[in-house]
Amino acid sequence: MNIRIGYGIDVHRLEKRIPLFIGGVRLDSEHGAVGHSDADVLLHAICDALLGAANLRDIGHHFSDKDPKYKGIDSKILLKEVFLLIKEKGYSVINIDSTIILESPKVNPYIPRMQKEIAKILKIEEDAVSIKATTHEEVDSFGEMRAIKAYAACLINK
Repeated sequence: MNIRIGYGIDVHRLEKRIPLFIGGVRLDSEHGAVGHSDADVLLHAICDALLGAANLRDIGHHFSDKDPKYKGIDSKILLKEVFLLIKEKGYSVINIDSTIILESPKVNPYIPRMQKEIAKILKIEEDAVSIKATTHEEVDSFGEMRAIKAYAACLINK
C-alpha cells in the first residue's frame, strides 16, 4: 500500500456585492471572495492538498491565473481536473480534512451540501470529507471580513 498525505492552503480577499462560493456551494453573504476563478478557497486548498500528495506541484501550475480560459471558472471543474490528474498516476482519495476561516456568514449550515459536492467529485463517501469552520474572533483581516482562508489535508492511496 502506498499512502501519501497532502496539505493545501488558500486565501482570498473579500469584497462586498460579489458571490461567495465555498466547497462548491454558493453561500448567502454580503461579501464574496475575489479571484481569477470563482475564488472557492476550500476547493482550491483541497486541489493543492491532492496535487501535493501526488507530487504534481500546485494549482497555479496547472491552472494559471494568467490564462484567460480559467477566468471566472467554477472551481468544481478544477477539482474534477485535479482528480483526473491524480487518478492518471494511479491514486485514489481516502479522505479530506479541512478548515475554513471566515467571520461571517456562519458556514455550518452549508457543510452537508459542501460534503456532498466534494464527495461526488472525488468519488468517495460524504463521511470521508471533513469540513470545519472557525472565526478569528474579529481580529486581523480574517476577523474583519477582509479575507477568507481554508486549509486542507488529504490522504491518497496507490
